[in-house]
Amino acid sequence: MNTVPAGVTDSGKVDTVTAAAAAPGRSPVARLGRAALVVLTLLCGLTLLIGFANKDRCTGPKFDSWGRSEPGFDERKYAEVCYSDIQFLWIGRDIDRHVFPYVHGGINGKGELYGGTVEYPVLTGLLIWAGALFAHTDAEFLLASALIMAPFGLVSAWLLGRLSRWRALIWALSPPLVLYAFHNWELPVVACAVAAVYVVHRGWGKRGPSRPLLHRALVSAVLLGLGFAFKLYPAIFVLPLMLYVLTGGQGGRELPAGKRRDIAGMIKVGLVALGTATAVNLPFAIAGFDGWLASFVFQGQRKADITANSIWFWGLRPGSDPQNGTVHALIGVVSPVLVFASFAVACVVGWFRYQREGTYPWIPVSAAMLCGFLLLHKVHSPQYTLWLVPMFVLVNLRWGWVTAYFIADLAMGVGIFLWFAQIAAKQPSGIYEGFAAQAVMIGVWGRAALLVGMFIAFLSAQDTVSDQLDSAPSPVGGRLGPALPSPA
Repeated sequence: MNTVPAGVTDSGKVDTVTAAAAAPGRSPVARLGRAALVVLTLLCGLTLLIGFANKDRCTGPKFDSWGRSEPGFDERKYAEVCYSDIQFLWIGRDIDRHVFPYVHGGINGKGELYGGTVEYPVLTGLLIWAGALFAHTDAEFLLASALIMAPFGLVSAWLLGRLSRWRALIWALSPPLVLYAFHNWELPVVACAVAAVYVVHRGWGKRGPSRPLLHRALVSAVLLGLGFAFKLYPAIFVLPLMLYVLTGGQGGRELPAGKRRDIAGMIKVGLVALGTATAVNLPFAIAGFDGWLASFVFQGQRKADITANSIWFWGLRPGSDPQNGTVHALIGVVSPVLVFASFAVACVVGWFRYQREGTYPWIPVSAAMLCGFLLLHKVHSPQYTLWLVPMFVLVNLRWGWVTAYFIADLAMGVGIFLWFAQIAAKQPSGIYEGFAAQAVMIGVWGRAALLVGMFIAFLSAQDTVSDQLDSAPSPVGGRLGPALPSPA
């Protein structure tokens, strides 16, 4: 029997990646080094601190009887480009009254929320309530919320560093992290999505990736279910993960013995994700069904208006005026149909790649699905960019795409608030004219064009994490061995 030492190819050449992974005492962490991971995380912390300082410019120096910053909060929040949903929502959702969310709330005939109900899923509602618990002003609420969310941003940096090494700097030093880290409550859901990828490819604890794929995928499904209970979008990654399990992971090497497809494992992953999301939401639905349902109704009724920042408003104006119910009804149907169509295309293209390469590219497919959602959904809030940034780390996309998207996003993230300030100040008849409006249009259409291109680019790119699993111990001992031939 011809035995080839670990780290040496059949041709006798040294495979440095495999050799490093197979060396005694080596782990994925050692590829970057713990000191380097600490540096990466500290850099992310510095970026978060700058992001908080940017939003904190809108607070104080005085406060009215409601705890609202003054003087001139309504003007400053846009003109000084320091607006955050966190500070803004201190008033109007009973957050300042420390009302426990959903239980006593609802939505009235005008589409307005009341009684503690907020327009976000339940775990985000709990974060909002916790951040306001000991706050008496919008400044204290912003600070407490930032302190609660910052660890999620740091954990994301650490995990991305372990997954993709120095490429994680795209997250740690990204302009969107400065603009949006504390704009809304995105950092926890991003951490759930990143952690879901991490446990699939690195496992957890001392056994790490030696745990069976199905075990790792089930834990990942739990994290994606929790992500759904924060901000919904991680749910779209469940289907690619199910297909990854169905096909046996890397090169099909983790299929159950004697099986060509793991249908049972795929179904279990879907059920666990669904069960987790249900288990988190069920207590709120029981305690206050109307308040719990109102958060979903509110999002369903939201129109593609001037605040939506989507291609639907900018492509159909002035037909998307709030008074034009027909156009909004049409968008309400066409938008989700196209979103799901983009999901189907991404999954099918991923299947073709599996047939050609032997591994279902679940991370690139997930990234492409996210592009489809951001492009075609009727609402594209600026902070959604934070959802996409980890995909720039996890998928080996060309740097030109990343740079171009950050530039377009910067035009959007700054222009939109200057534009709102212009509208609030004088309500000009030509509101689509001027520097700010042009910056917004550049941002909207620039992002849209890039999302179309990245949808295609992601589906043809390789992820940056799977190679480190190739030489991990298999569940039955030994090494996983070389990649299997392509099923094609």
